[in-house]
Amino acid sequence: MGERLWKIGDKVVDLSKRGMIMGVLNGTPDSFSDGGEFFATDAAIGSGIKMALEGADIIDVGGESTRPGAEPVPLKDELNRVLPVIEKMRAKIDNPISIDTSKSEVASASLDAGAFIINDVTAGRGDEAMLPLAAKRKAAIVLMHMQGEPRTMQKDPHYEDVITEVADFFRQQYARALECGVDPMAIAFDPGIGFGKTLEHNLALLKNLERLRAHDRPLVVGVSRKSFLGKLIGSSEMSDRMAPTIALTATLRGRGADIIRVHDVNENVAALRATEALLP
Repeated sequence: MGERLWKIGDKVVDLSKRGMIMGVLNGTPDSFSDGGEFFATDAAIGSGIKMALEGADIIDVGGESTRPGAEPVPLKDELNRVLPVIEKMRAKIDNPISIDTSKSEVASASLDAGAFIINDVTAGRGDEAMLPLAAKRKAAIVLMHMQGEPRTMQKDPHYEDVITEVADFFRQQYARALECGVDPMAIAFDPGIGFGKTLEHNLALLKNLERLRAHDRPLVVGVSRKSFLGKLIGSSEMSDRMAPTIALTATLRGRGADIIRVHDVNENVAALRATEALLP
């Protein structure tokens, strides 16, 4: 695996030998995976600290559900959900905090509160101020591919060639980000597994991660607890999705994933480190 560098704040992280685990912290009452378990501020902060202690390299805080069928959240509500969590976690942990949002106002306030990374499921398309903001604030940014929007994205996903189309999208958004002044070293990409994709689309992307890579930028992959895992193993139980998540964490690292976004940090950190012991 060649050199893979990602600039987060004033630090440059080399992901070629040691990948990163991004712990998912949902501050929403309707998250698909945890049912709003961490909606209360104190519970969310405690969960984030626990993730850091278990080995999460990044804590990804979100205040708006992006599950299929989710409705948009008003700006004020999203700010009220995420800012207290980020501010209080920043006082207790040193791990980089990511803000999962498509609103530039939320991203800006979160950076003020102590976040270093913007994780945008719209890749800067949902808010034209997002990429200029990332450039101005020198923030790391994850640009994700999504066909459609959360409310409708799973109704009828269609591609002529999903691998080519996602790879082309990454190259286009990379060029757009640079036009807005974003540092190329600060950019990472996410193929958006489950975001406007069928089971077959998801599997094709996961099997061909290196074909998606644009300009040698890091790839963020999130499969944790997603419904396609249930389809693969023939189970509708959320609890049955942990084992396939862990298996894919290990497998995808070998296939080119640099940052793995997960809910169950302890188990996935162990899988990632064991896998890396075998990589060249």
